[in-house]
Amino acid sequence: MPYDPPTHSVERSLRRAGARLVVGLDEVGRGAWAGPVMVGAAVTGLRRPPEGLTDSKLLTERRREALVPILEDWVTAYALGAASPQECDELGMTAALRLAAVRALEALPVEPDAVILDGKHDYLGGPWRVRTVIKGDQSCVCVSAASVLAKVRRDALMAELGLDHPAFAFEENAGYPSPTHRAALEELGPTEHHRLSWAFMDALPRWSHLKRQRTPIDTGEQLSLGF
Repeated sequence: MPYDPPTHSVERSLRRAGARLVVGLDEVGRGAWAGPVMVGAAVTGLRRPPEGLTDSKLLTERRREALVPILEDWVTAYALGAASPQECDELGMTAALRLAAVRALEALPVEPDAVILDGKHDYLGGPWRVRTVIKGDQSCVCVSAASVLAKVRRDALMAELGLDHPAFAFEENAGYPSPTHRAALEELGPTEHHRLSWAFMDALPRWSHLKRQRTPIDTGEQLSLGF
């Protein structure tokens, strides 16, 4: 399916308003049942992006992986930050996303003046100057780059974690809902990599003693088991 390539239009707008260095942020793993939530941060400048760059979800696994070394050489700077499943449980998803984003920003070798954040909700807040862009991972070059870098890194991490838990097929589902994942949860219960306050635990009465109380102030979306 054809798609419009991302542009620098939002970044140019921020630069006209006085920002000298703009970073794009994108998250991966928000809706997963297992594994960390990860945020990628990428500074790209205004150079022409690599051919085929777009939202990581629109690319095949092979194309995403092929883009990573190209992006690593092409971007001005990039970094990744993560919040663990335990931090997702303790803080709630909104605060966990902010924690991962702050870690990514603090790991950058440069200090941005403005942030382009994928989506409509600003989970980052001050002291950063934030511009939210719905579908920014498709429309903004720096956010697209962050999307691909974060997605490939998290998928590789989940495949590695899955080596100790082959029944869950993390290498295939990256901790997201799937029939194999559901079946393994029912039979074996959650692993140390699962988010024990998530709604999917409600459908696992055999393992209800492991469920953690949800954070009442959290507004992040969670997915039910869906049986």
